[in-house]
Amino acid sequence: MTDELKKQLQFLSEVDKMKSVYRQTMLADKSREETDAEHSWHFALMAVTLFQYAGFDGVDINRVVKMALVHDLVEIYAGDTSAYDVKGYESKGKREKEAADRLFALLPSEQGAEYRSLWEEFDLMETRDAKYAAAIDRLQPFLSNYLTNGHTWVKHGVFAEQVYQRMNPVKTALPDLWEFVEFVIRDSCEKGYIKNFSAPASDN
Repeated sequence: MTDELKKQLQFLSEVDKMKSVYRQTMLADKSREETDAEHSWHFALMAVTLFQYAGFDGVDINRVVKMALVHDLVEIYAGDTSAYDVKGYESKGKREKEAADRLFALLPSEQGAEYRSLWEEFDLMETRDAKYAAAIDRLQPFLSNYLTNGHTWVKHGVFAEQVYQRMNPVKTALPDLWEFVEFVIRDSCEKGYIKNFSAPASDN
């Protein structure tokens, strides 16, 4: 067995821990909270299924799927931080960078550098691929929250303006779905899942 293969198998064994990292978002059947591995799978499948609605030309769906698979790997060591956890976000960047240093070093250098680059690109949300990926990453728990009576929103006492801000990337990356996003937020306010502040003024 080559040293390269040993490193790859060690990495694959280590990332099995993703299956045990629980997130804030609940499964649609309301039986339990989802794991990072389940979220990443759902993110990848949604990215492929909804690709026809991408708001940018030239998005590389293969790179987006890779981003889906690697974007939360650092949470094996850093843990999941809720999008609405203000205190948790204070240390999130440091925790995740340290986790990336540790995790991607397990791979052969070239492959580790590729995965780390994809992770960093996703986090920065500057390229077309990363903007589309980020929109899907936010749409996945958004849909799950709606299907579970606002589980995470209720838990954290979230206001409508926070959800609008969180979902803003969908407006440009998946413009055909923005009407759906607005409907869900309005309906969730009416049902008490989200605290009702007025929606931000339209950019149009």
